[in-house]
Amino acid sequence: MEKTLIKNGRVLDLKNGNHTLQKRDILIEGKHIRDMKPHIQDQDVTNVIDAEDKIVMPGFVDTHRHVWESILRHIGTDWTLVTYLESLYYNNLGAQLTPEDSYIANLWGALEALDAGVTTLLDYSMLETPEHADACIKGLQDAHVRGVFAHGPSGDGKYWSRDSELRHPEDSRRVKAAYFQSDDQLLTMALGIRGPEFSAWETAVDDIQLARELDCIAAMHIGFGTWGPHDHSIQRLYDANLLGPDLNLVHVNTVQDHEYKLIAETGASVSVTPEVEMMMGHGYPITGKVHKHDGLVTLGVDVVVSTAGDMFSQMKFALQAERAIQNQQILESGEMPQELQITTDDMLQFAIPNGAKALGLDHKIGTLEVGKEADIIFVDPGASNLYPLNDQPVGAIVQSARPENVDSVFVAGKAVKRNGKLLVDNLEEIKEKVRASSEAVFERQERKVAQG
Repeated sequence: MEKTLIKNGRVLDLKNGNHTLQKRDILIEGKHIRDMKPHIQDQDVTNVIDAEDKIVMPGFVDTHRHVWESILRHIGTDWTLVTYLESLYYNNLGAQLTPEDSYIANLWGALEALDAGVTTLLDYSMLETPEHADACIKGLQDAHVRGVFAHGPSGDGKYWSRDSELRHPEDSRRVKAAYFQSDDQLLTMALGIRGPEFSAWETAVDDIQLARELDCIAAMHIGFGTWGPHDHSIQRLYDANLLGPDLNLVHVNTVQDHEYKLIAETGASVSVTPEVEMMMGHGYPITGKVHKHDGLVTLGVDVVVSTAGDMFSQMKFALQAERAIQNQQILESGEMPQELQITTDDMLQFAIPNGAKALGLDHKIGTLEVGKEADIIFVDPGASNLYPLNDQPVGAIVQSARPENVDSVFVAGKAVKRNGKLLVDNLEEIKEKVRASSEAVFERQERKVAQG
């Protein structure tokens, strides 16, 4: 079995909330961390990697992203949520992707994530056919990203209406049997369900029960915009004994205040996607409202037609949005803020260990520990935006770091980025396929519009 020895790294392991740097070597055997201590001598190592002066830390965990949108980048930078839904879904642009387009979109979107140090993501997919599902899964596999493939229904409006009685597609059973019989693999499965605000209540209940039958997390968009204050969806899920750790609730910006406590006490996770939420009209990110009840706050990129796919941006947006809310409340009381109530340490916890727990992967990833799988990134603190570090690694990573500071990325012990470059032999060929697919999707949509 291949062994890799990472030498001389400044390790930020995050175990037990440890946010300090410690000089450590890390021995990787196959996909697992086998040893981690100040000095390791092993005569049988295959590769020795010098991480001198690098911050060595767990990879980021993105709990909500529509990976397929990578080939439609930038078109949504001035869109509201309503425009987004009407432009991409309901038989519009999203329906124009062939399975081949879906493959290249997921491959490219996953490579983008890896390049930015995101080693794990939940891919909330909108699937027109079984062939699209197969293609999306293959794209993630070929990128060598750790992923939770959230099998979703078609973007057809007949699925996404408040009175839709159409159940989650039966093809999810085939997908589970064909690809996800073992948990000992990089990809695991979730269901990307519509939830009670994008389908009939009975449909939402049935979809949750299907996810539990398939032993899957159920991820749903819920409780945002003008739906949140009126639908009481969280309360209804709680009253029906449906809230639990296997539900991943996305956004939840505008529900009643007491519902955040219900989320926390039942162990459901929340995916905060702060940049997209603030720009598109979901409502303010609710990071602090869940965190104050010790709820499981996680972060996601969400919509890559509107923003870049890195978690550095999301940490900054989430942190400053929450600080602005809390500071404004103090200012309105006639006082000046004396201290900040949410910290960079909190934010890194949301972006890595909390995300791993929410996706049911914390036994594998989220911290650097002997026995866990080696999802590791190196951050180079010698760049002008990070130097000097002044013994503030977490503050530097959350507030100042950018994707270009990610020097190396390992997923399950395999190097996918080294010395600032993705280890993809045919990168230019992939980019050409991305360009061709992107142009083809827009051309098909234009023909559709022209034909009425």
